[in-house]
Amino acid sequence: MSQRQVLQVFEQYQKARTQFVQTVAELASRPQNIETLQNAGVMSLLRPLLLDIVPTIQQTAALALGRLANYNDDLAEAVVKGDILPQLVYSLAEQNRFYKKAAAFVLRAVAKHSPQLGQSVVDCGALDALVICLEEFDPGVKEAAAWALGYIARHNAELAQAVVDAGAVPLLVLCIQEPELSLKRVAASALSDICKHSPELAQTVVDAGAIAHLAQMVLNPDAKLKRQVFSALSQIAKHSVDLAEMVVEAEIFPAVLTCLKDQDEYVRKNVATLIREIVKHTPELAQLIVNAGGVAAVVDYVGDSKGNVRLPGIMMLGYVAAHSENLAMAVIVSKGVVQLAIALSEEPEDHIQAAAAWALGQIGRHTPEHAKAVAVANVLPKLLHCYLRADSSEDLQTKSKKALKNILQKCVHLPALEPLLHDAPPNILKHVVGQFSKVLPHDSKARRLFVTSGGLKKIQEIKADPGSALAEYINTINNCYPEEIVKYYSPGYSDTLLDRVESYMPQD
Repeated sequence: MSQRQVLQVFEQYQKARTQFVQTVAELASRPQNIETLQNAGVMSLLRPLLLDIVPTIQQTAALALGRLANYNDDLAEAVVKGDILPQLVYSLAEQNRFYKKAAAFVLRAVAKHSPQLGQSVVDCGALDALVICLEEFDPGVKEAAAWALGYIARHNAELAQAVVDAGAVPLLVLCIQEPELSLKRVAASALSDICKHSPELAQTVVDAGAIAHLAQMVLNPDAKLKRQVFSALSQIAKHSVDLAEMVVEAEIFPAVLTCLKDQDEYVRKNVATLIREIVKHTPELAQLIVNAGGVAAVVDYVGDSKGNVRLPGIMMLGYVAAHSENLAMAVIVSKGVVQLAIALSEEPEDHIQAAAAWALGQIGRHTPEHAKAVAVANVLPKLLHCYLRADSSEDLQTKSKKALKNILQKCVHLPALEPLLHDAPPNILKHVVGQFSKVLPHDSKARRLFVTSGGLKKIQEIKADPGSALAEYINTINNCYPEEIVKYYSPGYSDTLLDRVESYMPQD
């Protein structure tokens, strides 16, 4: 055989490898092919190709593996068991930028599925290699590495701490300052994933100067970037008063309130979440947001949103109102009660109704004036309905009951209490009757109305255990009226009258 023919054999082999690996990568991008590829033993065939002498074959093999590992945790597990990770980590340090991107993609695809798989990636020494990639010149390599680090840190505090210990945070903070949008997004997302687990991890990110750089991007026109920026800021602010104050001190308010009307649903939700995480800590922080116009903006947001997007807004109003009478009044004045009442009525999901019930309870529990503001919005029957509904979740029942009790114990606006006399079960009824027993002795107009509306008649029909609080309340109410009126409205009184008619002997 001539030299030409010999070399031809190698060329054909190279062509075949190239074609094989490109076709597999293409097939792996479609979910319906994955199982067939797996059953055909694709993993063990791709592994040696990671070490191929031809760089494009190496990269394409890595891309194919990444797509497979990305698909489900079984395949990710197969990559770990096939001892492929050490090879990738080694190549991260040695190879060109195309390969580095592909290798980082495989590491991310493996790590994303579970803490155990994330730990496998850490155990094979990937963190140091990925952190070195954050210093590469090529923004695509930085992005791929930041993405993998974020996916590792996302699972739990231990893995996030490992990412921090490898020195990733200062480099991620540099990445959010780079001009490339996609790199900024991924780096902000990775910082968010590190911050979320504990105050200490969030503090590490803050100490690296992240807040100032994130704050500069809150009004960036790119919606995907804003999502990540607001997510990171809320993951910082949620942990403690100090961290929340640092976010507020970055002077993002009132400017960010415009983002509650952003076209992007996730931007809106993440801003509302950020505001919620700030106001929950102290009355002072809540007051700061109120002064910036935050309550009015969030009330509009609750009115414009539906479902889970609405939830952080509902909770924010509850947290503000919980702090003090004045803050609760700020929610009332901004028409917060009306929007919460609408949410309580229209939302189909129990957990959102439960949040609305809780928030209304926080508003109404302060003074009779607060309770009246909630009661006149026709909230009490709705809360009672949520509490009594057979298919309500336990959480919704608990929160509705607590909110009802909180509002009832302050409510002296009798027209709003009247409907509950007819529908409430005994454990709620006692609070309703208790409020009547407080007001009626001192209000003659209310006493008259109580008779004509059928309230007094209803009171006589209640079966109360002698000596119970309910029995005492009923006695107090009955003592507000002449005896014959009470008798007249007692059950069976008309029969007594008829008996007297029968036994009455007319005088001749």
